[in-house]
Formats: sequence, C-alpha cells, structure tokens
Amino acid sequence: MTIEKFVAEVFGTAVLVLLGDGVVAGALLLKSKSFGAQHIEITIAWAFAVFCGVVVSAPISNAHLNPAVTLADAVSGSIPWDWVPGYWAAEMLGGIIGAAIVAIYYWDHFKATEDPATKLAVFSTGPNIRNYPLNFFSEFVGTFVLVFVILSFAHNGSASGLAALGALPVALLVLVIGCSLGGTTGYAINPARDLGPRIAHFLIPIPGKGGSDWAYSWVPVLGPLAGGAVAALTYQAFFTNFADKVIPH
Repeated sequence: MTIEKFVAEVFGTAVLVLLGDGVVAGALLLKSKSFGAQHIEITIAWAFAVFCGVVVSAPISNAHLNPAVTLADAVSGSIPWDWVPGYWAAEMLGGIIGAAIVAIYYWDHFKATEDPATKLAVFSTGPNIRNYPLNFFSEFVGTFVLVFVILSFAHNGSASGLAALGALPVALLVLVIGCSLGGTTGYAINPARDLGPRIAHFLIPIPGKGGSDWAYSWVPVLGPLAGGAVAALTYQAFFTNFADKVIPH
C-alpha cells in the first residue's frame, strides 16, 4: 500500500466521521441550533457524509473508508492481503481524527449536556435493546448488504471499495441501510466509524463524559468484519460465475 493511498484513506474517513458524528452532536447536545433532529435527518446526513468521504479519497485509494470493505476486497481478490493492515490503520486514524475535531467543535455543547450516555452516542453506536447475539446479527446483516451491493456494482468494472458504486449511489445505499436496518443498533456497519471515535471519546477529557462502553465495543467491530467477509464469499460462490455466464439478449 502506498503512502498516497494511506493519506487518502485517513482524510476520507476523517471527513466521513467529522460530518457523521457532527450531525449526531448537533441533534443530541443541548443548546445546539439543530437540537432535536430526528432519525431521518441524521440518516440523510450520514449518507452524505459517506458521499463526501468517497469524493475525497476515491481517485487515490478507491475509498474503502471501512475495514469491513477492505477485508471484503482482500477476500474477493481485489487488493493484496498485505495492503489490509495499512488500510485498516489509515481508516482507524481517520476515525479518531474526525471524532476529535467534533469534540473540539462542540466542546461548549458537551459541557452544557449532563447525560454521559448522550455524549457517548455522539461518538459511537449502541443498541436500544442490549442483546449481544441480535446486536451482532444487526451489524452483520447491515454490512452484508453494504458489501454485497458494492460487489454487485464492481463486478464488471475496474474499481473496488466504495468507489465501485460512485459517490452518489453509495450515499443512497447507506441511506437505505440506515432507514431500513438502523433502528436496532444505529448501524455502525464500519469498525473505523465506531471504534475510532470510541477511542477518541476514551482519550479526550470531555467534561462529565462517563465510560466508553467497551463491553459493547466488539459488536460494531466483529459484526461488520464478519458481514463483509461473508458477503464477499457469498458473492464469489453464487454470483461471480453466474454473471460471467450471462448471455446478452
């Protein structure tokens, strides 16, 4: 993996998290002008946060922005396995940087908000009903859909990662996943989007922040990684050969 790809992934993921966590901060933190924004507003903003991250990084790194997407690309043979650690490191660093900027940007609003759980929700996901097997299943299915659709677009093209769809289609894909499957766990579907900001929450001395809920932190990491890998294997097993054998009408 080249340094150019590494830097592109850092910037792309940082932009994604800055804008995504930023809309959550505006909706949840007291004395924000956008306080009280509803799920659909947050979901739309997250979708276009992904759009912006893809625009930033796609020409250089193919806009993975997500360790689950990187793993799926390695499983499907789109990238060499020795690129995976570099992509993962860049994505995680970008997530930490983006979340740190949100913490500074909304610092006074974090101070004005008393509830520690609300402050954590700006940075990382959590289930409304804590049931680890079903929470894992939610993240698995959401990421499976994300990766499976990406691979469906990419099969006859040259791009991999989120760039396979293009910026607007991937935004719409994330939007529909958020609307349809986001009601259980908040649809992390991306370990860097959750673990990176969770690390930032742990490290930054936000007033009255409380704990970082490490007991749950494995779910939005392992669920998406498993979902991405299984999606890649499933597509290879059942669709790659089928698509190759299709006879044009």
